[in-house]
Amino acid sequence: MEKSESAKIDIAETGRERKGKAPLLGGRSGPAERAKAGGYKRGIAIFDLILRVSAAAAALGATVSMGTAEQTLPFFTQFFQFQASYDDLPTFSFFVIGMAIVCAYLALSIPFSIVCIARPHAVAPRLLLIIFDTLALTLAASASAAAAAMVYLAHQGNSNANWLAICQQFTDFCQKTSGSVIAGFTTVALLIFLVVLSAMALRKHY
Repeated sequence: MEKSESAKIDIAETGRERKGKAPLLGGRSGPAERAKAGGYKRGIAIFDLILRVSAAAAALGATVSMGTAEQTLPFFTQFFQFQASYDDLPTFSFFVIGMAIVCAYLALSIPFSIVCIARPHAVAPRLLLIIFDTLALTLAASASAAAAAMVYLAHQGNSNANWLAICQQFTDFCQKTSGSVIAGFTTVALLIFLVVLSAMALRKHY
């Protein structure tokens, strides 16, 4: 009987030792996995910063190009002077204001992107970025789409509405407005990538 009791005690102690070793093994793998996830998120944050600076540059280019779109034809009459300017159309004015807001936001968001590089596991800066990036994306997309419609009318006209195409006369004006729309949609594409990157970083966190 004494031998069987001692055997039972030894078995119980062996089980406890095994249970005690399991958490230690799990604890060793935790920091390695966390470091790997941190490197992945830091890479996303660096790419985010590059895209953010590029989007700010594209938005600035769109704003400046549209804001300086103006042309006066060399011929005029006694009562009329043929001139085209962006502020003649509320749609183009909305584009300038909207893209200026997007450009200012992207410039102000760069420090938050740098924080995400320094602290890749921080959730709050990434969450703020994805929320405001989505709002900026909505504004840039609406402004660019509205301006694209007006540029199309300037190039093609609309016979049903008796709107004449003016780009054959105002060539410089149409070139600037067309370039602005292209830069606007470039900003939209970059903002879409920024939102996707932030979503990927948050998904890895959870």
